[in-house]
Amino acid sequence: MPGALEVLSRKQGVIVGDDVMALFKYAREHKFAIPAINVTSSSTVVASLEAARDAKSPIILQVSQGGAAYFAGKGVSNTNQFASINGAIAAAHYIRAIAPAYGIPVVLHTDHCAKKLLPWLDGMLDEDEKYFQAHGEPLFSSHMIDLSEEEKDENIAITKKYLERAAPMKQWLEMEIGITGGEEDGVDNTGVDNSALYTQPEDIYDVYAALSSVSPYFSIAAGFGNVHGVYKPGNVKLHPELLGSHQAYTKEQIKGTEDKPLFLVFHGGSGSSKEEFLTAISHGVVKVNLDTDLQFAYLQGIRDYMLTKKDYIMKQVGNPEGDDKPNKKYFDPRVWVREGEKTMSARVKEALSDFNTANQL
Repeated sequence: MPGALEVLSRKQGVIVGDDVMALFKYAREHKFAIPAINVTSSSTVVASLEAARDAKSPIILQVSQGGAAYFAGKGVSNTNQFASINGAIAAAHYIRAIAPAYGIPVVLHTDHCAKKLLPWLDGMLDEDEKYFQAHGEPLFSSHMIDLSEEEKDENIAITKKYLERAAPMKQWLEMEIGITGGEEDGVDNTGVDNSALYTQPEDIYDVYAALSSVSPYFSIAAGFGNVHGVYKPGNVKLHPELLGSHQAYTKEQIKGTEDKPLFLVFHGGSGSSKEEFLTAISHGVVKVNLDTDLQFAYLQGIRDYMLTKKDYIMKQVGNPEGDDKPNKKYFDPRVWVREGEKTMSARVKEALSDFNTANQL
């Protein structure tokens, strides 16, 4: 059976431009969404790539502003976004270098960039343009600009300016309108009014009208009750069916023939039900962000290893098998870090199955 690879000119490694568009169109048509995994290290990168390879799936790897700084190292100053810019660039080059070894297409993305973090995006776009001059494509497949905390007109105007900069490189831009609740990377929306979590169809169309005049390479993260993190059941009221209204309204306004003219994104995916995911995907969601669940999954493998091997890691020599027995094979980071990769990879595979992404290649 033909799969997503049929529509891609580059079958493995980081894809850009027309291939990103083709992949998202294929996902929208075939009703699957690609998990976007927040990565913070080479270890979390390979855990994600391994899962996608084994599940015969495309994958989106993304760095947040804080994750990018961590990639550079906590000892590097982040004055003027220095660590975040350099860490994101380092992550991009690493992912570009290693992704082809896994034989799958990868979208290289950056996550939430609020207004106060725009110097981070500026620094990455500087590097994109340098890379484009040398290689004919941007370093990153796509970026996200998140001005959802600003007034709608300002959000759209600034986003449009950034899309104008990205457009000559055929670089994808994701934007957010309607607030995602909870807290992530220092942006705290835990106290916002509940109504602010739900975007209106008219607002979505205003975004579409402004951005489509510049470039078709954009997606919209619309609020339908999304919240970052995992909360007690019942505390989050998701209404993914609202996304169908957005599609229908935009179709009507543009008098289009496509039932789903928008590319939509599901933020705050951790803790949501499979039914909620599938409803959102049926209405044109092509990307689902996952972070919190995967952070916990990565910890699980390391936590369980440390608990079960406690008596073998308290000192370099000496364990229950003898006072002279060496413990190097237990405390070698390659051993216990690998356990975190295994449990994270298993959780990514679960998401690939839940979002209908498995075996789409």
